[in-house]
Amino acid sequence: MAEHEVNNSLDNNPTLIKNGNKEWVKLNVGGTVFQTTKTTLSRDPNSFLYRLVQEDSDLISEQDDTGAFLIDRDATYFSPILNYLRHGKLVINKGLAEEGVLEEAEFYNIAELITMIKEKIYHRDCLPSSDSKKHVYRVIQCHEDELTQMVSTLSDSWKFEQLVNIGSQYTYGADEHAEFLCVVSRECGNTDGIEVEHSDRAKVLQQKGSRM
Repeated sequence: MAEHEVNNSLDNNPTLIKNGNKEWVKLNVGGTVFQTTKTTLSRDPNSFLYRLVQEDSDLISEQDDTGAFLIDRDATYFSPILNYLRHGKLVINKGLAEEGVLEEAEFYNIAELITMIKEKIYHRDCLPSSDSKKHVYRVIQCHEDELTQMVSTLSDSWKFEQLVNIGSQYTYGADEHAEFLCVVSRECGNTDGIEVEHSDRAKVLQQKGSRM
């Protein structure tokens, strides 16, 4: 009989499900139900979630038909919040915007998580990726009749980028020989920036071509 009375008591309060020393809690976040423990939600005593599940909570929160606390927030960004409270690590699935998770962390007032997300955004936006690819550019001066041979003899590491017609610089008898600047590039993983290699002659011709 006593056992029957205990079960009835739990059925009347479905939000808290007794399990040893832990109390299980349901949260309805934007229509998606999450189930966790009061211990998990109490990781940060200054957070909204900690205050929400206290017996003497000063927060007024409505509950759905199952007794889950109703929270009008985006459930997509809540998962990283809840997982952080569970294991203390920031895990954001690919394709999920860090800014969205940050917005939720600020709403729930989880200070340590806010700092972690801001650092992640800083590293994403302000620090170069370790595997980012750099390029070295080379400007090659050639005559019109040398173009085909020059392009066909490029090694596999070099890629054709641009051809600039700089007109005719020299006249031999009655024939004029058109000159070109051929810009090629290749990837270089350990350079600190973009490097342009050219001879003094090519530089002069490039400047001339840009004015034409």
